Amino acid sequence: MSKKVYCIAQFKPKTGREQELFAALQALEPNTLREDGCLQYIVTRQLQSPFAAGTSMPIAFNEIWSDISAFEAHCQRKEIQAFFAIHCEAESGSAEDWNVCIYTDEPDNFDAPQLG
Repeated sequence: MSKKVYCIAQFKPKTGREQELFAALQALEPNTLREDGCLQYIVTRQLQSPFAAGTSMPIAFNEIWSDISAFEAHCQRKEIQAFFAIHCEAESGSAEDWNVCIYTDEPDNFDAPQLG
């Protein structure tokens, strides 16, 4: 049974502050990639294409964690909490809006074989 957790964290910068927000998010990558359970942690910027014309926020983190405990431990790190306090929650922050969601790749009622 897969225990992986997939996180999409989207950010909408305040007008004129996209580069500032993107740089702040990029600064989180090196330490996060050192965390136990972090399998992928990449900040990305939205591209325009007629083949992908959906609606989204312009900056997104694509994350894969080994399990829910690793993801939740990450969220409690001081560096991550400080990012949200400074850039998202503070009136002077660079993010106008943000959305963090987690997903699983397991179907409902998956009958995983029991090993051992």
